[in-house]
Amino acid sequence: MDGGGSTDMTLAFELEALKRLARPEEVFSDARTWSEYVGVVSDKPTYVVTNFTRKNRIRQDFFSGPRGREESLENVKTQFDTDRHVFIGVSDEDEALAEEVDWEYLPVEQAAEAADWELGEAGDEADDDAEDGRDDWP
Repeated sequence: MDGGGSTDMTLAFELEALKRLARPEEVFSDARTWSEYVGVVSDKPTYVVTNFTRKNRIRQDFFSGPRGREESLENVKTQFDTDRHVFIGVSDEDEALAEEVDWEYLPVEQAAEAADWELGEAGDEADDDAEDGRDDWP
């Protein structure tokens, strides 16, 4: 995926979109070759995002933190002045959010096809119950 020729792009993944990819670390690494900034947004608590990114050795340029997704995307857009801001998500709600905050939207399946990323099998996602274990402590 080359973003239509422009590498001056900020790319945000909804956490659930990352969970649908077979190798999220490789996806982030690949996305960095054609994006200026890459990060994760989610309504989940900060430790859930941190736990997932640590387990998958993902270095993100930004994340939601304690803010909601809408506020996070708005803040990212003002902080990272790139030609394009693309949000990769999984649902109609994600698409509506992207439209609301003036980001381009791309479903994870379409992004995976365009970038030659492998989608994971159903059930490959991290166990949501394990998120409460808070194994992100030092």
